[in-house]
This record gives sequence, C-alpha cells and structure tokens, in this order.
Amino acid sequence: MSKPFDMALFLSGVLTGSSSTQKRHLRQARTMQAAIQHRWQRDNPWTWQLKHVRWFLTEYLKDHSNATRYYYRLTSLLIWKRLDRDVKLLRGNEVIFFLESEAILQRL
Repeated sequence: MSKPFDMALFLSGVLTGSSSTQKRHLRQARTMQAAIQHRWQRDNPWTWQLKHVRWFLTEYLKDHSNATRYYYRLTSLLIWKRLDRDVKLLRGNEVIFFLESEAILQRL
C-alpha cells in the first residue's frame, strides 16, 4: 500500500508569499490533483502532461469566475515550475498568461 502524494512537500520549494497565499496554493493544488486523479487516474503531478493541466484550466474551471481561474493559473504555474517544465510549450491565451506570470514570479 503506497502513501498518498504529499502536495505540501512537493510545492515546498516553490511556495513563497504570505501564509494565506501558501495555503491557497496548496488548497488549489489539491483540488487540481483530485480533479485530474478522478478524470485520468494520475495521482501526482510528476505523471501529469500538458493536456491534463490545460483540461483543468479550460474545462473543469469553465463555470468559475475569471478571478478564480486566474488564481488557479498561478497555482498551475507553480506546479509547472516545480516540475521544471518549459512554460513555452503552452499555446494560445495560456502562453501569454504563463509568460506574464513567470515574469511576475521572477520579480518576487
């Protein structure tokens, strides 16, 4: 029997900001993890592909407000950064968002 994936440990290297911001990122990352696990049986971010994150941002969050989608995109950027994956792989509006968000993270 394997242990459940520890999202807090996974993100600990890239989480910055206030404790409430860190808690929000962890809560949202766990929500992303649960949704992707339910849809594709991928239990941790190391097994995620670009299509999984895109699905979450476009389909799972389609009925949520723009503000909610924005904050989930920030969280997904942290996850992608932790995975050391190239954000330029993203296409469309998400590329613009991720590149702008990466520039913001660089300033932090």
